[in-house]
Amino acid sequence: MGAADVVPGVSGGSIALITGIYEKLLDSITAIDLEAFDLLKSGKIKALWLKVNGGFLISLLLGIGTSLVSLANLITYLIRIYPIPVWSFFCGLILVSALLIIRDVRRWNLAALLSLPLGIVIAYYITGLTPMSSANSPLIIFGSGMIAICAMILPGISGSFLLLIMGKYEFILNALSERDLITLGIFVLGCIIGILSFSRLISRLLKSYHAITIALLSGFMLGSINKLWPWKRILSYRLSSSGKQEAFLTENVLPNHYFAFTGEEPHFLGALFAFFIGIVLVIGIERLAYYLKG
Repeated sequence: MGAADVVPGVSGGSIALITGIYEKLLDSITAIDLEAFDLLKSGKIKALWLKVNGGFLISLLLGIGTSLVSLANLITYLIRIYPIPVWSFFCGLILVSALLIIRDVRRWNLAALLSLPLGIVIAYYITGLTPMSSANSPLIIFGSGMIAICAMILPGISGSFLLLIMGKYEFILNALSERDLITLGIFVLGCIIGILSFSRLISRLLKSYHAITIALLSGFMLGSINKLWPWKRILSYRLSSSGKQEAFLTENVLPNHYFAFTGEEPHFLGALFAFFIGIVLVIGIERLAYYLKG
């Protein structure tokens, strides 16, 4: 989840769904309530630990933190050097994941059938939005944290990508590198408020409208492939804060048109191989999770 959340376009929520821990994650987060704070204040640490499933949350947070430290630089390096195979890998991973998750819809009805294409359209639209600029006021930073963390637990929509759209991705990364504790504190506060409130909404929807919610989440994942598509034509560039030229607006193109637009090889066979590696990885994870459960 940590590695996925670093990449603008891949959602940590998608990884949670793939590994079968999504609903368990939501239950643990929603268990952090007023009763939990009362247990903390009264020193009943063991009861609090059991209530929020502390072992699960700690192991998850340690995994995310370890991944951020160890894999973030590697993944960003691979995307920069081998963009087509890496994005193809993510395409295969997300596509097969969405198809496997759709199987969890126990009863298809009209609402569920409509939710799937609705999720695709919403995610497709969001991933096609143009990045914007906004002020760096405390309120904007707080709101950015709320929105980004909600997306990070929402399959198919990347929190880092939404930060990119809001013009805050590079700003937050700079705050991290410069150890700007005030900015990071405001951002983290927004994340905490956002995840505690949004997780409750998703949890209630899953419990009350399971088929509709799963279909919608699967649609989000399928629609996000718009962002992950490996072959892109760059329409315009922008200068980053470090003075480097980066792609600003892009357009998806077919592999056979890629060379004509960019003058670069489409690396179709390498992309196809990486695509199938993503599929095999997800199926392997699903089989492993099934084996560990029973």
